[in-house]
Amino acid sequence: MPSLSSYKNLHKRYSYFFLIAGIIFVAFNLRPAITSVGPLIPIIRESTGMSNSMAGTLTTIPLLSFAVFSLVAPKLGLRFGNHLSIFCALLILGAGILIRSSGVITAIFIGTALVGVGIAICNVLLPGVVKFSFPKKVGLMTSLYTACMGIFASIGSGVSIPLYETFGLGWEQALGVWAVLTVLALFVWLPQIIGTKETKKPVKEDKPGFSQSIWSSSLAWQVTLFMGLQSFLFYSLITWIPDVLVELGMSLSLAGWMLFLLQLVGIPFSFAAPIIADKLNNQKPIVIAICSLYFLGFTGLIFNPNVAVITISVLFLGTAQGGAISLALTLLSLRAANARHASLLSGMAQSFGYLLAAAGPVFMGFLYDTFHTWKPFLFVLSGIAVFILWFGLKAAEDKFVLPE
Repeated sequence: MPSLSSYKNLHKRYSYFFLIAGIIFVAFNLRPAITSVGPLIPIIRESTGMSNSMAGTLTTIPLLSFAVFSLVAPKLGLRFGNHLSIFCALLILGAGILIRSSGVITAIFIGTALVGVGIAICNVLLPGVVKFSFPKKVGLMTSLYTACMGIFASIGSGVSIPLYETFGLGWEQALGVWAVLTVLALFVWLPQIIGTKETKKPVKEDKPGFSQSIWSSSLAWQVTLFMGLQSFLFYSLITWIPDVLVELGMSLSLAGWMLFLLQLVGIPFSFAAPIIADKLNNQKPIVIAICSLYFLGFTGLIFNPNVAVITISVLFLGTAQGGAISLALTLLSLRAANARHASLLSGMAQSFGYLLAAAGPVFMGFLYDTFHTWKPFLFVLSGIAVFILWFGLKAAEDKFVLPE
């Protein structure tokens, strides 16, 4: 007969299998509820009678929710356990998607805010789950879930219009369909909250002010600014790059495909960067490679904007962005001595980071309104890449934000 140790080993394998599956399905839900909105904004605006500025806030509200609830999420993880908190966050996300798809203007904004709350909590707590459950495979697991995020971010932006036009769904149903993915994630994540030690015995803080000490760490600020500035750059790009490319002579439809390419090309590199980062003593070579691609991409758009160069530049920028976001998420685990520190660092970096991200598209729109050309946009983002390089090199040093 099989020994007791054999049963324990088999149970452990199944537990890891369900946890990995759960992380993947949670990652599937972290972007499409947001990226699916952009292509539908003109239709939503026409259907509801919203003003341009009001419709534009549909992409800003989730980022502001990220900023606020990224600070709250570590406390929820400490109080209730990361697994249970993520399950509740998925419930909030699903409820937000359904409320938003009602078509009532007030409900649209309430639902959009709830979508941001649910995603923010999952964003912050997943690095802690990875650090705790896979301490020797942080790079691989971060690669896995960031690649899943990237794939469904692209799918979210790519299928919205086909769902609306080809399948004859209204914009409400085209947005509401993502609730199905959330329900699937709830079922796959369910084993993590049944009989697990973490959720039966919630972690409590060891001493007063512990969660505040992360804010006094210079390394934590360097990680935070790396996260924030690459988010600023990314959301500025995906908001305005079609307009930039139209000014450079592209048709609107081709510029739209360039936006899709920008997100799609980064997926392989979002998978590779964490694996490479986990094998290095420090991650400075990756930071240098990412920022070199940023500089090449912006240089091509500024100085030689023909179709071939624009396409190559977009490939460079997409590759850089795919590596930047996955490296930023990996640093949240690599610069933390344990799972608790990882969650605290994740909360700090993503809160401040998404505040910067929310400001990016607005500030870049202001630049265009002021100068009536997108050239300043390209020069400013080139400057942002310099700061990403500076703070990235500091954040890549082989140290912990807090002592173990």
